[in-house]
This record gives sequence, C-alpha cells and structure tokens, in this order.
Amino acid sequence: MAERKVSWGPRDSHTLIGKEVPRLDGVEKASGFAKYTYDVNPEGTLIAKLLTFKGGRAKVARLNLEAAKKVPGVRAVHAFRNVGDEVGWDGELVAAVAADTADIAEDGVRAIEVTYEALPHFVDEDDLEGATKAPPIKEGTPRTKDNVDRTVGEPDAKMKEADVVVHEGYYGIVTISHMCLEPHGSHAAWTSGGEGPKVVVHHSTQAVSTTGGQFAQGLGLEATDVRIICNYVGGGFGSKFAADEWGVAAAKMAKDAGRPVRLMLDRATELKTPGTRPSGFGKVTIAANKKTGKVVAWKSHHWGTSGPQGGTIDGNQMPYVFDFADKSVKATGIATDCGPNRAWRAPNHPQLCVITDAAMTDMAAKIGMDPVDFYKNNLDQLDRIAKERADVYRAELDRAAELMEWKKHFHPHGKGGDGPVKRGLGVAIHRWGGRAGKSSCTVKVHPDGGAEVFLGSQDLGTGTRTVIGQVLAETLGLPISKVKVNIGSNAYPVANPSGGSITVGGVSGPVRRAAQNAAWQIMDKVAEKHKVAADSLVLKDEKVWSEGKEVCTWSAACRLIGPTPLEVAGEGPVDDGLTSGDVSGVQMADVSVDTETGIIRINKILAVQDCGTIINPMTAKSQIYGALIMGIAYALSEERIMDNKTGRYINADLEHYKLPRIGDIGELVVDLFEPDSEYNRGVVGLGEPPVISTGAAIANAVANATGVRVPVLPMTPKRVLDALKGAQA
Repeated sequence: MAERKVSWGPRDSHTLIGKEVPRLDGVEKASGFAKYTYDVNPEGTLIAKLLTFKGGRAKVARLNLEAAKKVPGVRAVHAFRNVGDEVGWDGELVAAVAADTADIAEDGVRAIEVTYEALPHFVDEDDLEGATKAPPIKEGTPRTKDNVDRTVGEPDAKMKEADVVVHEGYYGIVTISHMCLEPHGSHAAWTSGGEGPKVVVHHSTQAVSTTGGQFAQGLGLEATDVRIICNYVGGGFGSKFAADEWGVAAAKMAKDAGRPVRLMLDRATELKTPGTRPSGFGKVTIAANKKTGKVVAWKSHHWGTSGPQGGTIDGNQMPYVFDFADKSVKATGIATDCGPNRAWRAPNHPQLCVITDAAMTDMAAKIGMDPVDFYKNNLDQLDRIAKERADVYRAELDRAAELMEWKKHFHPHGKGGDGPVKRGLGVAIHRWGGRAGKSSCTVKVHPDGGAEVFLGSQDLGTGTRTVIGQVLAETLGLPISKVKVNIGSNAYPVANPSGGSITVGGVSGPVRRAAQNAAWQIMDKVAEKHKVAADSLVLKDEKVWSEGKEVCTWSAACRLIGPTPLEVAGEGPVDDGLTSGDVSGVQMADVSVDTETGIIRINKILAVQDCGTIINPMTAKSQIYGALIMGIAYALSEERIMDNKTGRYINADLEHYKLPRIGDIGELVVDLFEPDSEYNRGVVGLGEPPVISTGAAIANAVANATGVRVPVLPMTPKRVLDALKGAQA
C-alpha cells in the first residue's frame, strides 16, 4: 500500500474547494420547502403557549391552574414555577398550556389565576453607584462585585513622563437581546414503544449531538431514548445550545396529553428570556508618546451587567488585542433583575473592542496622528494571542486602507464638512480563535459509486451542509450533485455544537480524512487490478487517472469494493495541517452624520478578514455580510430598554427593538485575505470574528466626522444630539 499524507493539496489543484459553490439547501429555503422546527406540524399536534411574569422581581403568591385545565380543547398544563418561588425578571416563565389550537391555548393561559408579591428590583445597568445602594437579590450578597482588579507595571508613573500625552474618556455599549429569526422551541412526540427512541424531538438547536442527553435528564430517560432532529435552524448565534426548560416542558406535556406538542417562544418572550449580550461601560485613561504614538500606559475601570449572575465583559482581555506593559484594569459586575445572558456571537469581544478602539482612536486624534498609523506603531504591543500575527494585521491594515482609499478621504477629527451633514472614516481591529471542534463522521461509498457522509452536525444557515458536500465531492473526484450530506440527527456520529467558530474546521477535517482514507482504499484496488502505481492515481471528473491517462471510471472503481458499501470513520481535530486557529481582521467605516437630526447614515463598511484555508468563498463572504449587518444594528439602533420604575423590558417587539433595514446598511465590501501563508495554515472558523469590530469602526467614524465622541452604543439620534450639545456646553 502506498504511503500517503492527509492534506488539502495545492490550492490550484481543486475543482470545488476554494470555489464559490451555491448552497445545497438554497432552493429548499428559497421555495419554502425546507422545514424548520417551527414548521413541524404532524396530525394531532397540540400548540403550546406560555404565561410569563410581567414585572421587575417578585414572589409567586398564588398560582391556580385548574381553570385553565377546564377550558375546552386544553389537553395539558405545565407549571414552571410554584407558589413561593421567586420570578427574577420580566419574561421569566411561569406556566404553559397545550391545546388543540393556538387560540385555545391562549384562552387557557388567560384562565390561569396568578398573583405576585412584589420585591425590590434594580435594572439600571449603567448606574454603578445606584447598584451599590440597591437592595440585594440575595440577603448578604451585594449587587456589585469586582471580577478583575489588577495592575501591572507603573501606569501612573508612565503617565507623568514629559513626552507623554494623556487622554481620558468614557465609553459604553448597552445590553442587546438574542432575537433569532426562528424563535427558540421544540416539537416533541412520544413513540409507541419497541426498539428505537422513546421520544422524538424536533429542536431548533446549535447542538444536535448534545441536547439529547439534556432532554433525557429532564424526562428521567436514558440519552439513547431521545432522538434529536434539526434539519434547518433559523439562527442561533450562541443562544441555542440547551434543551431549555420550555423544550423539556413540551415533551412532558406531550406525554401527559398523549399527543405531540409544539412549543415555540413568541417574539416578546424570544427577546426577554433566551439570553442577552452583557453590557459594558468604562472610564479609560490612556497615555502615548506624542511623537511616536507608542502607547505607554493604560488604566480602565469598566462595569456592566449579565443579569442576575452579576457579570460583565471580561476584564482579563482589556485592553483588547493590545497588551501594554504598564496597565491597570478593574472590572465590576452588577447583578440586575433582568434576563440572564448567553453567548452572543463573539462573546465579550464586540464590547471590549468598542471600549479599547474608541480610546485608541481618541488618543490618536489628540496627538494628531492618523489612526491607521497609530495602530501600526503599536503592533509590537499585541496581546499573547494576537502577537504572532502582527505582520498579518499590518498587511490587512494596508489592504483595507487601499480599498477604502483611506489616505484620500481621511481627515482630522471634526473636519467632516462645512454643512450640517458631516462625513468621516473610522477603523478598528479584532481577533478570534476558531480552532476546530471535536467531531466524527462516517463516509460511506456504495458499490455503484454513490457516496454519502453522516455526522451529527447542524447548519445554522452558515453553509455547513454545503462545505461538507464540497469536501466530500472534491476528495472523491465527484460533482457535488453526486454526494449526499446527512446531518441534523443525533443518530449520526457525534459532532461538535456550532459555537465559537469551531464548526467549519470541526466538520471539514474529519470528512476530508475519512474521504481520503476511502479514496486510498479504492485506489489500491484499482492499482492492483490495472497494474499501475497506487501513488500515481488521482480522482477527478468521476474518473481515476494515472499520470494524465484515464485508468477507469469512478463507478468501475467502486465495483471493486464488493457487495458491501465501504464505510470509513473520520475524527478530529488532528494535528495534520487540515485545521488551525487564530484569525485577525480589520474593518473600516465611512459614515455621514446629520448634526441637526442626529441621524447616522452608513456609506460603506469594509471588512478585510483572514480565516486560513477557505473552502467556499461565497458562504464565507455571506457570513461576513451578515456579521456587518449585525454590527450596524448594535452600533446604531439595537438595545434592550428597561424601565427603572417597573422593571419591565419595554421594547420587546420588532416595532421598537430596532434592527436595520436594507436602506440602513449602505455598501458592504468584503475582502477575504488569503495569501499562500493563510491557505497553508488550514481551515479556521469564521462565524464570530466579522461581527466584532464593526461597532467600534462606525463609532470612530462618527467621532471623525463630528469631532465629538458619542460615548455609548447604539448611537441613536438622541445620543448623537446629546453628545453634540454636551460638546458645545
């Protein structure tokens, strides 16, 4: 048997890898044929609706479900909370009703008799002083806690040096909510017994392979008793890793009623309950050499809330991307009576980037230096994660500046034009890990030449299904239409949950290894039959080739397998060069600011992004476009608004929880940075990084246009006008 080495091969040798291949499921999704969990509705399915708490914080004083049970058409009622339990935030689940129709279920919810004993609440995430005085959630546990408080070197002394300029600033970014296009939820149906699973759950999830055990635990079953199915997911962004109490409740009510139950969160509950991205507000003092632009010291104290947990953004990563020898960092978490947080695309990083890059840009403006040059001058002070990629940052900054025509259009802060509409540019940088997750797969090649792969992964809309198909088809020399990708079930080999940008490496590595192994076994049989050297054989265009000459067709080669399909397992990650980790990225923004109305218009957003070996540039760019739109949202309009008096989440609807429309996003430009040095690194994940620096770049562009820092994101018209007014005072 010939010796072979697993690899992606030369980049110019590919037919599918590195090519823009349309999504395999594009037609199904565009036509409505694709069935999401929300669409699962077999005969007999009951529809469940929820009773949620509406208020700041309280104790359940009375809960009577009997009237709901008597409503005609109601088949099951479930209590999440009982008398005496605390409900800690607006939107916390209290009870659920499953009925023949949605209307009847809502009638059942209205029939529930519930009263609450109000408790003191505190929901103001920026009010650090008020939090120290507010009544605690638990007796003896204060609402504020210093999660990080450390000093390295002598920042105070450095700030007093003669050739140093010091800048002080306040920056912040508010809490935003998960708001998936397809709400969280499940459809649960119990089977009639016998072999196989006892309950089948169609679950909108980022974790097909791992949520079955969570359902089993909540239902008193073995993990093997639960089948999870998720063929399509309408978004997750970090919030759909769990079975969740509403998912388990759907299964329990299905068992009680003897009929399937579908429980999907309504839009208000979707905004309030499945998780938020924590806020961060901070005071920063930064010092730099006024001639060279080298930062010599950093001091910051930031605070915010992750809800009742009392966390805030990670102080151990402040300042972001950079690590200055003399620094002091303090981070204070505030426990609030608001919905809890969950991972939100690139947890912590967008908030860290806003605070750090705003301070860096303001420092550059104060010493009269172009911020692109300012960043370059400090690339020898990157943190332990980013420092190996200084040359990549430099190249990406140059590339971004070229595409944005930065030198032509950049101007000093506040010189954005003579009229009321000011125009400006901003820049920000980011980093991410993206190493491959642990996954396995089975590649099956049939004697007739058919090929398919099985793995318990999921496609969140990122193109995972397509990337898997590209890798399998490329490796076997087939068109992508001739392979089948089987994902979306925990009956398949275990694959990683889709989070942390670990999926593309997690699935492409095992599929490539298994497919190459299968190809080699088949080529050895071809070599033996046709008396050619096995290491000379190549699979391409549905044929087997040796030194440019056709040996046989792929189907003829597969007949040598015998009557039983060839099955080969693949696993990962493996240190063989197929995958790696750590990416960099640069984004620039061109904005116009109407100083009379406070309205910000996006002219252009540019993203230069690396991610190692790119399997599909089309789906990669699609991820970045989506990330830029999410970044525009949290930069300009998206925020959770809490009413301090009542503790209510007052904009939990799509009228007032404002997301960008097509006319709000301007021109989006994506440049995939993939020189040979990047291609040779192997596949690295892309899901998170492009969303990180968008907000900071836009905020810096607004400051450049107006000469005034709008300190808190989102930069709503009111916040813009308030900042301009404050600067004039």
